[in-house]
Amino acid sequence: MTEGSGRTDWAAAVPAMVEPGGVAPSPAPAPEPAVSRAADPVPAASPADPVPAASPADPVPAAPAAASRAADPRAADPRAADPRAADPRAADPRAAADPVPATEPRRPAVPSVPVVNAANALTALRIVLVPVFVVLVGCSALVHPGWRIAATVTFAIASTTDLVDGWIARRYGLVTSFGKVADPIADKALTGAALVLLSWYDRLPWWVTALILARELGVTLIRFWVIRYGVIAASRGGKVKTALQVLAIVWYLWPVPGALAGIGAWIMGAAVVVTVVTGLDYVIRAVRLRRSA
Repeated sequence: MTEGSGRTDWAAAVPAMVEPGGVAPSPAPAPEPAVSRAADPVPAASPADPVPAASPADPVPAAPAAASRAADPRAADPRAADPRAADPRAADPRAAADPVPATEPRRPAVPSVPVVNAANALTALRIVLVPVFVVLVGCSALVHPGWRIAATVTFAIASTTDLVDGWIARRYGLVTSFGKVADPIADKALTGAALVLLSWYDRLPWWVTALILARELGVTLIRFWVIRYGVIAASRGGKVKTALQVLAIVWYLWPVPGALAGIGAWIMGAAVVVTVVTGLDYVIRAVRLRRSA
């Protein structure tokens, strides 16, 4: 350039800028201005680029669940969502700890007692010995000592079974319906046969035999009358009565010398008194049992 001319001498300046090869170099690119980070907004904050979750065209996925809850009538009741709220025992911890059983517990089965047992066998033996005893007394006619002794021993054995079978049945739990019926029948059959034979051979007055048999038959009928309401246990008086009757019959059967034969009548008298008293006591207890049932 030439100073003072007010214009630029481009012809002089061009050769200076041309390279030796005759080609003018291209001007260097101007550096790009630095861009401020503050001038570059975040795309998420741009109003032209809305967030997909907030766009009205893209509903929130939870909306169908809210609609289903609105259609469910239990959604309006918070207790329906909690099964414990519907159970009144849930509020009481004692009720949860002690639930009510659905069904009653089963009772333990009572073991059945076989009919064939030791107690019933002794009762059956006593029944079998009754006709044997009758035959032996008939053979002796209460005058032959040998037959009388045999009849006395048979009667004593049969009477002993009456005591033993009851003890075995109670001790070992062998009480059966057969024993309840057969035992008194066998007892009355043995005692009645002995009393009838003693009166038949003029050793015992008939009124004594009739009184004792009437008492025994009446007690047996009363036992069947109240058996559906309970069992009347044998009293001490009844045991004393049985012991006195057996002792008196044995005394009459055994060939006792004449000087001691009269003792049998006193024993039988005591047996008659106890028999009547215990019979009345049995009737009173049977009536009380029937009324209380």
